[in-house]
Amino acid sequence: MTLNRSFLFAPGNVPRRVEKALTLEADAVIVDLEDSVAGSEKAATRRVVAEALKRPRRGRGYVRVNAASTPYCYGDLVETIHGGVEGVLLPKVESAGELHAIDWLLLNLERERGLPEGSIDLMPQIETAAGVQRIERIVQAKNLRPYKGPWRVKRVTFGAGDYAHDVGLSPSLDEPELAEARARIVMISRAAGLENPIDSPWFHLKESAAFARSLERSRRTGFQGRLCIHPDQLAPVNAAYLPSAEELAQARRIVAAFVEAEARGAAAIQVDGQMIDYPIVHRARELLEAMGKVEKKGA
Repeated sequence: MTLNRSFLFAPGNVPRRVEKALTLEADAVIVDLEDSVAGSEKAATRRVVAEALKRPRRGRGYVRVNAASTPYCYGDLVETIHGGVEGVLLPKVESAGELHAIDWLLLNLERERGLPEGSIDLMPQIETAAGVQRIERIVQAKNLRPYKGPWRVKRVTFGAGDYAHDVGLSPSLDEPELAEARARIVMISRAAGLENPIDSPWFHLKESAAFARSLERSRRTGFQGRLCIHPDQLAPVNAAYLPSAEELAQARRIVAAFVEAEARGAAAIQVDGQMIDYPIVHRARELLEAMGKVEKKGA
């Protein structure tokens, strides 16, 4: 099980920030070629990004390219993809066709550069009205593509800032205005067999109490991690998307009781006054596996 709690952005054209990000406790660092890089600097920044992602780092390395509809996306991918790149964040996705095109290009870059086919993760960022409205078709892209092979889209991410701007929303600090979009992204992701999605960045850097509330809501409503825009967000994010001590203790009781029940031929029992069957046991085992991964990593 791969940890996907924290994805830290670093602007590709600010080398000192990229270098620092690669040393931090992020599960993944996303070196950015999109919003943080001016159009006049995008071409020159590609080489810098490619070199940065060849360096040693603590977490996985991603590149955020420009949207498929822009004149930059093709060059971004051709000039940055190599064996040190573990994933691509594709912004402003609005159709399955975009994923097909980028998947096909990545497949051919993998073949050309001697990389395992399907090894580069592709994360679509849903951050427009059209993207949220069409997400059901977007996440079904695997079933609609004209060729076979490993499917590289495992989860999607939400971009609340661009989405709110596109729709004309002015979210308040606790963001109830974004709840419907978030719920839709979680539900349709899971219905399509994808992992739970990654939540949007938090932009109110001085509102730590509101950020804590947001993280709690996010995890409880089905997100498995968060995009981060500042190193100070890593510690609270990494902690928030792990089960609490109470949840872990309950998970251990559930798994132990169910193993004993299965040995007797039973598959529905009670633990702590709660009815337990296979879905709840699977969830308990996932929680314990996630914690074991963190302990092994030393996070």
